[in-house]
Amino acid sequence: MPVRKANAVWRGNLKEGSGNISTESGVLKNTTYNFVSRFETGNETNPEELLGAAHAACYSMALSGALSGAGFKVNSIFTEDKVLIEKLESGFTITKIEVNTTGDVEGIDNATFQKYATETKTGCPVSKALNVKEVVLIAKLK
Repeated sequence: MPVRKANAVWRGNLKEGSGNISTESGVLKNTTYNFVSRFETGNETNPEELLGAAHAACYSMALSGALSGAGFKVNSIFTEDKVLIEKLESGFTITKIEVNTTGDVEGIDNATFQKYATETKTGCPVSKALNVKEVVLIAKLK
């Protein structure tokens, strides 16, 4: 399986500094993020927005796969994640991710759809990554 890469650089201090995020695919290329966009109401992106996008995309694909694998015809799965970050005593923490999904699936009843949706909540790869047990760090000082 391929390894996917992304990178970020931050320049300056936390409140007045800014950074850029890029992805290997080029979908994001020197995309700006900063303190205002993360903790206030700026227009640039932020890590929580990107995490929400990654999880929503993964969840939609995984739910479609599970439903298709069970023999249902999936027309579409729309998922929107709301990622809440709060300042706690221990520091800024993602305290909640609300997953809102809507399926256009032929031949399925609500109870069956709910079963697959619930199973996918913990089964998609990004959901699993949010509970990852191993994080490998390679730190270098320039």
